[in-house]
Amino acid sequence: MSDVASCAPVDPEVAAALAALPVDIGALLGGLSDETLEATRQAMSQMPVPELSDTVERTDHEVPGTEGVVVRVHRPVGASGALPCLYWMHGGGLVLGSYAGDDPRFDRWSPMFGLVGVSVEYRLAPETPYPGPLEDCYAGLRWVHQHAGELGIDPNRIGIGGPSAGGNLAAGLALLARDRGEIPVQYQLLIYPMLDDRQITPSSQWPDPVWPPSANTYGWTAYLGDKKGGPDVEPYAAPARATDLAGLPPTLVVVGAVDGFSDEDIDYAVRLRHAGVPVDLRVYAGGPHGFDGLAPQSALAQTANRDIEEWLAARLAAR
Repeated sequence: MSDVASCAPVDPEVAAALAALPVDIGALLGGLSDETLEATRQAMSQMPVPELSDTVERTDHEVPGTEGVVVRVHRPVGASGALPCLYWMHGGGLVLGSYAGDDPRFDRWSPMFGLVGVSVEYRLAPETPYPGPLEDCYAGLRWVHQHAGELGIDPNRIGIGGPSAGGNLAAGLALLARDRGEIPVQYQLLIYPMLDDRQITPSSQWPDPVWPPSANTYGWTAYLGDKKGGPDVEPYAAPARATDLAGLPPTLVVVGAVDGFSDEDIDYAVRLRHAGVPVDLRVYAGGPHGFDGLAPQSALAQTANRDIEEWLAARLAAR
């Protein structure tokens, strides 16, 4: 049986939600190239977004000493004292997206959990290849930690996370923070993270209806250039290549079972466990890439989002 044939079907509710989107997202992203990138960015920016509430105050801060890195601080209206912080990196295959896409997430999570959400606007590839985007994220995290007092953040209760490419950057950031020893990270929340540039697992060749192999190839090539798939890629760029995972913070890995990233994500969770890291893994039958956000009304997405929020609540309760 071929690898493609062994891919289970997409959850019917999720498939119906994908079919109802205003664009054929798999075809749009599957056609990514240098020539189509700007048009794809424009098309993705037109995707519908939920209306925001007035329960969260949002302020933008430029990070000094960087090339235009901005962090958006989301704080519950009326909250006082030093709150826990979740530092977040948006998805988009390292070539798409904006921190503005994180507004709905923190519109929900900031008042729900009494936390400060910080979303970072990092530079995108191919205009800014590795290590630029990761260093942007590190600079933003360092600035937040250094200015925790004025932001109303507890500097010892900062977690990190992100979906897809944001999960790549979060996992790379956790490795970087561990090795540089400047910033304590309480936990990492990795939602279907993009971890392995080599595309050598069976699932990496599956016809994911959202982020197909051709899109993944483009994203990694934009980020790494000619090094993609070769022997000289650093683990900070592609965390699946890390051989030393000891000392990383407690981790949740979330992925759909038919996501092209499922093999690399499951393997990363297993290796974290073998390295002594407290790790939870959630795999959702029938879930393709991005199912939680693209089909939010589906039972599968609601289950996944509930699981994520229960795990996050437990981390925030921990001291």
